[in-house]
Amino acid sequence: MGKIIGVVSLKGGVGKTSVVASLGSALSEFGKKILLIDGNLSSPTLGLHLNVIEPERTLHHVLNRKARTKDAIYKIYGMEGLHVMPASIFNKINVSPLHLKNRIKGLKRKYDIILIDSSPALDEETLAVILASDEILVVTTPDRPTLSATMKAAKLAKQRGTPISGLVLNKVHNKDFEVSFDDIEETLEIPVLAVIPYDLNMLRSLSEMKPYTSRNPNSKGSVEYKKLAGVLVGEKYKHSTLKDFFRRIMPSRQEINREIFYDRIFKE
Repeated sequence: MGKIIGVVSLKGGVGKTSVVASLGSALSEFGKKILLIDGNLSSPTLGLHLNVIEPERTLHHVLNRKARTKDAIYKIYGMEGLHVMPASIFNKINVSPLHLKNRIKGLKRKYDIILIDSSPALDEETLAVILASDEILVVTTPDRPTLSATMKAAKLAKQRGTPISGLVLNKVHNKDFEVSFDDIEETLEIPVLAVIPYDLNMLRSLSEMKPYTSRNPNSKGSVEYKKLAGVLVGEKYKHSTLKDFFRRIMPSRQEINREIFYDRIFKE
């Protein structure tokens, strides 16, 4: 039986959908069956990240019972084990987001991990993703306006009883003007599991409609995604460089948090 992970943020522009596409691609490299679902029903873009432009059947059709789930799932060209269920961009279809959990729960028997992209707002779409998920990853950037919105997302998940696995800290510049990792974890009370640096290649991957981890597999950000993917599926990503040797001597905060997460989930 697979698990459903909701990927949430309550502020646009943090790169949440790119995180879903990149992490999904990284997860598929471990030989797992991965499904990405666009739960951002009002402004869906996940399909565009994966070169699925105008699908005939989408999550909208599944929610209003005009299509079966299998008819709204598409394989991603060149990526074994990675599938997507997009939402409708151009067709206006009225649906109730809160039917999401019941419509997709049977897919856990077919996939190892299902990632759901959520709406960047405190609305029914985000609530539906949280209710449909077994656990939550929260995406944020290291600035105070985004962190204030992130606190609301974390509070909503906790109120609904959905465990929060950790934070993906995205678009990091490693500058003094950014909020420190210590302050982020202390404020949100959520461990940072991955730190993705700002990289112009992410914009290039968007223009080519390819996941960042597929287009730039050896970049620092892609390695972070693959390390996160590894702990989510109970495996260790092996990436041997001289820098990795020194990281083992003086591990980063996210390395320590990933090890704690791995031990808690897979060794207890």
